[in-house]
Amino acid sequence: MSYYQQQNRKRLSIGHDGNALTMLIAILLVIFVGLAFVKVVYYFSFAETGKALYYSQVLNPLMLPPGFEAFLNKPWTLITHFLIHDSVWHIIVNLLWLWGFGYILQDLTGNRQIIPIFLYGGLAGAFVFLITHNTIPVLIAASGPALGASAGVMAIAIATTVMAPGYRIFPFINGGIPLWVLTAIFLIIDIAMIPNDNAGGHLAHLGGAAMGFLYISMLKRGKDWGVWMNNFFDWANNLFNPEKPKKGKVIKSELFYKAGVKPFTKETIVTQKKIDEILEKIHQKGYASLSEEEREALKKASKDL
Repeated sequence: MSYYQQQNRKRLSIGHDGNALTMLIAILLVIFVGLAFVKVVYYFSFAETGKALYYSQVLNPLMLPPGFEAFLNKPWTLITHFLIHDSVWHIIVNLLWLWGFGYILQDLTGNRQIIPIFLYGGLAGAFVFLITHNTIPVLIAASGPALGASAGVMAIAIATTVMAPGYRIFPFINGGIPLWVLTAIFLIIDIAMIPNDNAGGHLAHLGGAAMGFLYISMLKRGKDWGVWMNNFFDWANNLFNPEKPKKGKVIKSELFYKAGVKPFTKETIVTQKKIDEILEKIHQKGYASLSEEEREALKKASKDL
């Protein structure tokens, strides 16, 4: 395995290739399936009221409320809201976009940028959602809670496009479609949908898009906003990692320098020709001119006589 592959293969991953994108998709799917199972349990346990109870007792506490006061009572929703989905179509669309753009981004930047960009994008979308729903009158009048990973996915889509706008997909269509064209269509659809339905959600997507642009722009300047996050993940993974060296111990002395015998012994091969050369050197320059190896050879030869 090459050095580059070793650097990008991290323990915080699922799959034999250390794929952070696969891990992220798996997390979203597991959460969706888990909530769907709970929803079925509520349906069979409470009959007609089961669905309403599920939304009030399980889903609503995880969704981001539009009001600041309600949000302060449920601050954890800043994270939980972009990890949950309530519609099969919703999660399928998000995962398709996430896989398409995330695969390209991970190929371009390695394994340590996907999760930070996704989380930053989700948080940026949440802040835009809260601000717009508490400052724009038309949104205050028609406000509902937010859920879904769309803002994080949009951040990854924009980050990928900024990183490689000329990257071509679908090569069988006239040589391929530039990535920026697909992203532009993605953005235009979001902007066009604002007046129709879920205006706050679409504005949150744009907040995620802005974060994706800023993240990659700073990364190109040498400033990695995700380094602290990756360091935290590495620290958490190493808490129970038996391969991690204990504090205060040096690996090389612990593994290689505690042996009771030397790792090898240097043997000097003595030939008659070599002895003759040494004796000639002593005759011309004296015994003090001999090197340590020559002295050992002479000593060994005298023992063999």
